[in-house]
Amino acid sequence: MTEIKELPDVIKICNQLKEQVSCDFVGLAIQNKVGPDVRWHYAVGNLNDKYKRITVRFGKGIAGKIISSGTPMMHTNFPHHVTGKVTDYPIALAEKLNTCYAVPLFFNHVPKGVLLVGNREYRSFNDSERERVLEEAQVLEEILKDYLDFKSGGL
Repeated sequence: MTEIKELPDVIKICNQLKEQVSCDFVGLAIQNKVGPDVRWHYAVGNLNDKYKRITVRFGKGIAGKIISSGTPMMHTNFPHHVTGKVTDYPIALAEKLNTCYAVPLFFNHVPKGVLLVGNREYRSFNDSERERVLEEAQVLEEILKDYLDFKSGGL
């Protein structure tokens, strides 16, 4: 089976998004097909390959919180003002992100993935940048819906 990181359209969208919103990092996380865990599958602008080994529980970390709530979230000035322990945000720690904005990806009207953009220096994302992230998330949903096929279990 082809991995998400090998899908040309996913690579193209993530690279374009990184340029369009002038961010340092773009990451894509998807909930596992068995169990509630969420794993980071693809990243652009990453400092290392730690993202590949990060798995968070449903409701934990940025990805887990986005999937459990189904709503976008912005963190600024990380690690200050986070709910819970700093170690609950492994992607922000691994990539040294100061500011990030993350949106859910919906499959069959259920949040099952996350698109995250982040900066290593403090710089908030404005309304048009956040709108661009939401638009690209919808494009990714279309690209990935048949590939992931959550009706039969997903990844």
